[in-house]
Amino acid sequence: MAKSNFGLSQFISFLVILTVNSMARAQPQQSIQFFSSFILVLFLIPLNPKTDFNRFLSLYRSELPPFRVQRHPDALRRLLRLHNRWRRYRRMPLGGDTSEFFSVLVLERGGIPYDYPNLMTQEGFLTTLTDVDTLTSPAQAFTSEDGVPNARGRVLGGSSAINAGFYSRANQDFYENSSINWNLRVVNQSYLWVERAIVFHPDLKNWQLALRDGLLESGVDPYNGFSLDHLLGTKIGGSTFDSSGRRHSAADLLSYAKNSNIRVAVHASVERVLVASDSANAGARQSAIGVIYRDELGFYHHAMVREKGEVILSAGAIGSPHLLLLSGIGPRGYLSSLGIPVVHHLPSVGQFLYDNPRNGISIVPPTPLEHSLIQVVGITDSGAYLEAASNVVPFASPSRSVFIRNPSSSPLYVTVASIMEKIIGPVSAGSLRLASTDIRINPIVRFNYFSDLADLERCINGTRKIGDVLRSRSMDEFKFQDRLGGRSFRYVGAILPADQSNDRLMGEFCRRTVSTIWHYHGGCLVGKVVDRKFRVMGIGSLRVVDSSTFSISPGTNPQATVLMLGRYVGMQIIRERR
Repeated sequence: MAKSNFGLSQFISFLVILTVNSMARAQPQQSIQFFSSFILVLFLIPLNPKTDFNRFLSLYRSELPPFRVQRHPDALRRLLRLHNRWRRYRRMPLGGDTSEFFSVLVLERGGIPYDYPNLMTQEGFLTTLTDVDTLTSPAQAFTSEDGVPNARGRVLGGSSAINAGFYSRANQDFYENSSINWNLRVVNQSYLWVERAIVFHPDLKNWQLALRDGLLESGVDPYNGFSLDHLLGTKIGGSTFDSSGRRHSAADLLSYAKNSNIRVAVHASVERVLVASDSANAGARQSAIGVIYRDELGFYHHAMVREKGEVILSAGAIGSPHLLLLSGIGPRGYLSSLGIPVVHHLPSVGQFLYDNPRNGISIVPPTPLEHSLIQVVGITDSGAYLEAASNVVPFASPSRSVFIRNPSSSPLYVTVASIMEKIIGPVSAGSLRLASTDIRINPIVRFNYFSDLADLERCINGTRKIGDVLRSRSMDEFKFQDRLGGRSFRYVGAILPADQSNDRLMGEFCRRTVSTIWHYHGGCLVGKVVDRKFRVMGIGSLRVVDSSTFSISPGTNPQATVLMLGRYVGMQIIRERR
């Protein structure tokens, strides 16, 4: 879809924001740059379609990490000019009904997506998830106590900048069971706003076409064509990769912001939310007054809000409860046992954490296939969604290492095609606890996959449907012919049980091959940690706006709903202030 022009009177509320009218004086070493997705999103930003995103970024290019004055002689002067502009700008009052009187500071713990070539293409998807380090890579790896490897976004745009790009709206059950009083008219408007900016119609090739036809042959009908809505049957969904294969993420939405009203700092890791007594607010005993954050050089800074300002966390289902706990907001006994001063007793922070299990099979086809991420989905009536991907990956074998000793020789590449299923829900819940008081260290996470048998039953249904698809005529071209004239798949990794009618065997397959589809959610649920307007209960001027507030994963993939949520809550805040 092409980007459409928006009226200047419209507003953007990007995903997570710290709305500030006052910012602490920056240190000269601090690199004030552009935004990502760790924490805080835009709020009340007037759209300006004439603003060119590259021009916006160019203000900060010379200060990109590693920031060294010696490497960039003019960087310090430019940084001070930016700081002086901010000092004048920060004196503008916040309030009234107009959009011109506000200021926003966005703090991102990671870098800028456009500086990572692999991240910006479909072909680089797997490399982005596997080429990781402890502190700076755009994907931060972690492994749950269930033994399942996982990843978090650590870059401008968050996980929307590292995911598979599939875009499909939430199912009706999500709105009815999420404990939020949704205004569905504004929900639809918010979806449309995002879709006009960064969602595209994918061009299907071999593997995705075969999955589409195989799903229909297997009874996952009707065929709904291209649709962004959640519809029972088989459909083509949207993609945040355009026709040239370039990724678009939540970061791109900043191209519609009025940049005179916003400042963004990357490699700025928020360590604590600052909370103080608020005698002026009778509805809350305490209120958030700002944050403490650390820059890439290890220097600490603080940013404070003025009257009517807010701190809005959008650190995701791992990051938001993690930050609340480190800020002293959580179970009193647990925090006290770790020596963390208790700011507010909120026992459900970090609880009710979910991850949708993924199971499936992978094959090597007889002829090479294109790179393709998720574009087609089968929405079944038995609690499972089916999707597929194909990737070209480097191949290493013992024989190659023995006979080809030249370390500079070109690697061999093979195509691996996968069909996977994700269950709805899930019902099984886990939790999060601290591994360290350093925000940069992943917390300890357990999801308890398949601890509820309802989830296991859905997985059995989904993996059986994968078997049906593999037996369809559409999959014949991906089989090898053997010496006896028969045809069969060449599997990579686990294969489905031969007797797929056996619940016990299929259940064992689900448990043995469980992996993640990166749709984890919860930890700050509505009604337990935040209220229906996403305000942290018992703390004023503090909201959580991300998937940590979800008790179920919306639709086939949560990306669309999370993007919608940022816009939706921003519009909600506008209405509250009028």
